Amino acid sequence: MRNVANPFKPTAGGEPPLLIGRRKVIRDFEKGLDNGVGAPGRIMLITGARGTGKTVILTVLGDKARARKWDVIEETASEGLCERLVNELRDRDGLLDRLTIKPSLSFAGASVSLGEAELSPKRMPETLRKAMAERITLLEKHHAGLLISIDETQAADRSDMIAIATAIQHQIRERRNIAIVFAGLPQMVSDLFNDEVITFLRRAKMNVLTGIPVDEVRDAFRTTFHDSGMHIDERQLQTAAAATCGYPYMIQLVGYHIWDAADMRNSDEIFDDDVSQGITEARIDLDNAVCIPELHGLSRNDRAYLKAMAQSDGPSSTTAVAKRMGKTPNYAATYRKRLLDAYVIRETERGEVDFAVPFLREYLRRHDDE
Repeated sequence: MRNVANPFKPTAGGEPPLLIGRRKVIRDFEKGLDNGVGAPGRIMLITGARGTGKTVILTVLGDKARARKWDVIEETASEGLCERLVNELRDRDGLLDRLTIKPSLSFAGASVSLGEAELSPKRMPETLRKAMAERITLLEKHHAGLLISIDETQAADRSDMIAIATAIQHQIRERRNIAIVFAGLPQMVSDLFNDEVITFLRRAKMNVLTGIPVDEVRDAFRTTFHDSGMHIDERQLQTAAAATCGYPYMIQLVGYHIWDAADMRNSDEIFDDDVSQGITEARIDLDNAVCIPELHGLSRNDRAYLKAMAQSDGPSSTTAVAKRMGKTPNYAATYRKRLLDAYVIRETERGEVDFAVPFLREYLRRHDDE
């Protein structure tokens, strides 16, 4: 067997060899950069359940911006987000290195020291706006723009989001070369859209990451295995693809473990045992990385609600769940709301609820006695 690294990347934010099912998101973003100030792809919201590839998309979009000589600042929402953004925006040396400019060039208006007053919540919108303007002024002299991407946006403080929205809105009004992409769980969207102070984000380009059609998964598996020198037949490809249910994280896990099983034998050929073993290992990893952490910290009654839901093959009504729990609908509705708020479950178009986390139903069925 040739010395080839495993092409599948089942790690947080790891970029897979083939980014299937996300072509339109990437194209919309690229068109936004290419079409100039005011193009819709320059303000983007990317949302989806855990494991659907939001962080991967941010990485890819950052690469697309860098290929156009844009400066890219990548952040994850947590306490101190705006302070970190200001510090990165005013990192003169880092910017000059990326632009390969001689250090003698001035950075107009740069602040060497950021005092506590300047970084106070009250002044933060003004401070962030000024730091963005300074950064973009230098970038535009070199025909470049600025992309800011923020992951896990649902965890951002409201004051930080107001400061960021205010600063970005001013740059757009002034026709500056800026783009911003927010990624987060679906609750992010309702929180942002319902906030009367951050209304300008309602004009952002919305992209909801969903599952990948199984036939596309099969085709991607075929290409990836063959390009890495592995022989896998069509029946095995179909079995592997079906096991993923189109869930992006599971796609990487299944591919990784099937490839690894053959690699352990130092073989260029995939056997049926490799496929079955790979799927088994992938389910174990998915349980440990997604399902178990999702259930951790939930109350006994939260889990009882989920187990009652798991008896259905699809969406469940509150009445049906309450009946299975042996409780009144009003009692069950309390836990329904808690689980919706935590985005463990989601509302369907018919007003029922279903699992927001892929494979959680199957996990609960396998561990019904716990």
